[in-house]
Amino acid sequence: MTTERAAPAGDDPNSVRKTMNVRASLEVAWRVFTEQMGTWWPLADYKIGKARAVDAVIEPHVGGRWYERGDDGATCDWGRVLAWEPPSRLILSWDITADWKYDPELNTELEVRFLRESEDVTRVELEHRKLDRYGVRRDEMRRIFETEGDWGRLLAMFATRVAGGSTA
Repeated sequence: MTTERAAPAGDDPNSVRKTMNVRASLEVAWRVFTEQMGTWWPLADYKIGKARAVDAVIEPHVGGRWYERGDDGATCDWGRVLAWEPPSRLILSWDITADWKYDPELNTELEVRFLRESEDVTRVELEHRKLDRYGVRRDEMRRIFETEGDWGRLLAMFATRVAGGSTA
């Protein structure tokens, strides 16, 4: 059981929100999202490095890196961990520009909340905010995050992985 819906962002053009229920306990959902991102993130297409990406990693502490690792061992940063509150809340900086390059000064934010709906269902709420930092390309990036390269699609991939079993 997975259901996705755009969460109301009000009239805020600087934010994209998505919500999805996933078939997993709160603890399993947190673990798969934060420790096993490379198993559900579409690394063949959603990467910025030159090498073939083989993993996506979130270092489990405030100040930790969020990055992709290539098959040549090189890493490409995506952002930093701004808040680490297992198993309920994670805030990451998303420092990838509209030209799909890393810029540590960009500092848009991705907040992910995990809320227990029942023993085996977790609601995942994702908000990508501070999109005004894209300047004149804000609307373009909002459209990408909302509908084209969309956080909802990524959450669906995450939900499929969580529901698929082996998450040890």
